[in-house]
Amino acid sequence: METKPLDEIDKTILRILQTDARKTAKDIAAGLQLTVSPVYERIRRLERDGYIKKYVAILDKEKLELPVTAFCQVSMRYHGEEFIDRFMEQIQNLEEVQECYHMAGTVDFMLKIHLSGLEEYHDFVRFKLSRLDNMGVLNSTFVLKEIKNSSEFVI
Repeated sequence: METKPLDEIDKTILRILQTDARKTAKDIAAGLQLTVSPVYERIRRLERDGYIKKYVAILDKEKLELPVTAFCQVSMRYHGEEFIDRFMEQIQNLEEVQECYHMAGTVDFMLKIHLSGLEEYHDFVRFKLSRLDNMGVLNSTFVLKEIKNSSEFVI
C-alpha cells in the first residue's frame, strides 16, 4: 500500500500532536477550523502509514531519581556481521539503555543511559555492559547540564 504524501494540514496535525499527543481530533479540528471527521480520518491515516509510530508520556528523570545521563561510545573487537548482530540483540536486554545507535566513524555504537548515580553506572558497566560478547573499547561521557532535549521533528 502506497503512502500518501503529506500536505500542509497533515504536517500541522503532526506538529500539534508532537507538542501534545493528548489533543483530541475535536481540539485539533477546532484549531484548524475543520470538522472533526476529516481530522480524525487524517490522524488514523497518519498512524496507519507509519508517520505516527506510537503515543508516549515523557517522564521527568529527576522525579524518577535518574539524574545522571551517560553516553557510552562502544567499539567492537571484531566487525563481522554476526558480531554486530549479536551485540544489537544483547543490547535490547539492557533496560538501562534508553537509546542505542549503530555509528559510522571511530566508534561502533553510541548508548544513552539514565541512572541514579555513578555507583549504579559503575555496576552497569562492570556487571552488564562489559560482559557482552565482543566488547572492545568503552568510552563514557557524562552530562553536566542538559541544555536542550526535544523529541519534536521540524516538518
